[in-house]
Amino acid sequence: MNDRELVESIVRHILETSPVASNAAPASTTARGRVAMLTAKEKLEFRDFPIPQIREDEILLKVEACGICGTDIHCYKNDPFELCPVVLGHEGSGEIIEIGKQISHDSVGKPIRVGDKLVTSILETSEACGIAKYNPLKANLCDDLRIYGLLPDEERYHFNGYFGEYLVIRPGSSFFGVSDMSLPLRVLIEPAAVVCHALERAKHCGAALNFRSRVLVQGCGPIGLMMIACLRTFGVNTIIAVDGNDSRLGMARSLGADHTLNYKHYGNVEDLAGAVESLTKGLGAHFGFQVTGVPAAFANIFKMVRRGGAVCELGHFVDAGGCAMNPHLDICKKEITLIGSWAYNSFEYPNAYHFLQRAERIGLPVTNLITHRFPLSRIQEAFDTNLRQEGVKIMVEAETPSI
Repeated sequence: MNDRELVESIVRHILETSPVASNAAPASTTARGRVAMLTAKEKLEFRDFPIPQIREDEILLKVEACGICGTDIHCYKNDPFELCPVVLGHEGSGEIIEIGKQISHDSVGKPIRVGDKLVTSILETSEACGIAKYNPLKANLCDDLRIYGLLPDEERYHFNGYFGEYLVIRPGSSFFGVSDMSLPLRVLIEPAAVVCHALERAKHCGAALNFRSRVLVQGCGPIGLMMIACLRTFGVNTIIAVDGNDSRLGMARSLGADHTLNYKHYGNVEDLAGAVESLTKGLGAHFGFQVTGVPAAFANIFKMVRRGGAVCELGHFVDAGGCAMNPHLDICKKEITLIGSWAYNSFEYPNAYHFLQRAERIGLPVTNLITHRFPLSRIQEAFDTNLRQEGVKIMVEAETPSI
């Protein structure tokens, strides 16, 4: 390297790493923040990192709280995406501590400032992705879909997930101001986006889904229960919930289910299907949402859906294996419409926001989904509670002051 190249290299390094002016005083270079990092399977460790200087197209959030998702549990147990070391947590909300000078509005044009509450989940996909390039409405199917809480650790970006004290929102992210919502509702926006996306898939698949539809929801975990609330808010008049836990079936009734069936009370799937038929004029459900993540349950739901009906599968976010089916009896003879639902797109966050507001307005106790709350220092206890399948939604809350 000659002298000129050396000087250019030094100048370029200074320009790339120097702090920029922002709408708040920059974080001290000595300020540090803590994260709960998954360093290996079933091993959470607290790590301490310097809080980076926020650039003009970035935002620094102080994390308020984050729900534990089933995907977090899969990562904790098996690291299926080979992300370790990683800071998990994508069902979160935070308060703006510092905002880059290029940013004045959120992703839907709402003015934002220091002190406002934000939610974010998705870093936009790369321009090289053929799916997003030719069909932006399907960007959720990109192989390089990047979600906060599922991002590998980087030298500059250690604060990648909500299971920590801070989160750095990078350039190219979608983010939304939600200061007018309660903290529990803010934490529920991300799982609400999952069911809103599934509903949109169901509405546009060509099968009948309307006020008079008799709709089955199989699986009353957090997403299944949220799906029930979404369907009731949408206006579906008859909802049947299936699960093996009476407590969760009770919550399903409070969130809009008209009928609940505990599959453990039936000898086999044929008996369970008969119970569904007795609630649907002997025909079976018009539409079924499969939300268990259990392959055998996916095979069973076709027995409970009528001829000419439809099934939406949104429970399998990791590979849980296969299942045995009879394509002739289960799909072809019934002329079933089958659709999959994968995550959501960033533009569906506002839809989820309005769904939750509407659900509260009509009296659905959606915040009751949050049954346990733990401070960040007890995150291991929070994960253990989830692993024991106690409660429904486990929330991890902040406990440290702002910088």
